[in-house]
Amino acid sequence: MRFAISYGTPSFGVEPDRMVAYAQHAEACGFEALYMPEHVVLYPGAAVGSMELPPSLPYVDPLDALGFVAASTSRILLGTGVLLLPYHHPVVLAKRLATVDVLSRGRMRLLTVGLGSLPGEARAVGVDFTSRGRRADEAIDVLRLLWAGGEDGVSFHGEFFDFDDLCSFPKPYGVPTLPIHVGGSSRAAARRAGRRGDGYFPGGMLSPQERAAQLDLARSTASAAGRDPGRLEYTRWGSIEMTAERVEALAAEGVTRVVVSATSTDPAEQRDQMSAFAERFGLVTP
Repeated sequence: MRFAISYGTPSFGVEPDRMVAYAQHAEACGFEALYMPEHVVLYPGAAVGSMELPPSLPYVDPLDALGFVAASTSRILLGTGVLLLPYHHPVVLAKRLATVDVLSRGRMRLLTVGLGSLPGEARAVGVDFTSRGRRADEAIDVLRLLWAGGEDGVSFHGEFFDFDDLCSFPKPYGVPTLPIHVGGSSRAAARRAGRRGDGYFPGGMLSPQERAAQLDLARSTASAAGRDPGRLEYTRWGSIEMTAERVEALAAEGVTRVVVSATSTDPAEQRDQMSAFAERFGLVTP
């Protein structure tokens, strides 16, 4: 089991030194990765399920923030939980992600993409909310095509993206393409993970039965697509107070990575929570 941690920018704030200190302490504690969330825009009345999101929540751009903390860390991997893929043009995004990966010497390796659930957010960037799944599928294909392409250029002709003979450099650091994990809480997301993803990261409001069904669906879809279902990583959210017994139960469900977050908004208490978790699970490295 691998353990990562999320920096919840809406509640933790965007003060630069605080963000860097959080990432540095997570790295010192032995966490595998630091995740950042994304909302491009909010608006009055925006809600995820029954939870309304105050429009003043300070969501930073996750890739800019990860690039920033990468400059002050050396080992911790960089992840998104989740990046709203339909709201990014993949030609531009391929360059941004490869740049962060190169400048961090190969640490932009836990990109997790999702569709977004706020119709107003889609309208704000000119995306048809009902087409965002198809748009995300194409975007994943475009990203991998551009990363793997050479000096002769690559071409793509789809419903949403169309180009000929494009070259995108720099390439990811030492790998043909970056891993792409798929986030979401639907069976469509599970199928997308199986067809195109390197991992599946479902949301937190699912029953145990639905979780099992979605994981089975992701694996069976991967197999039907000629992909190895055993290579599909399975990430889940967890509590920073979780017990060893809970981790054992998640491992029995096939989970390969758990992402937690500090619950306190006080920096000293956050560090204590991370340290206690690291000690409990033996994460601290010499």
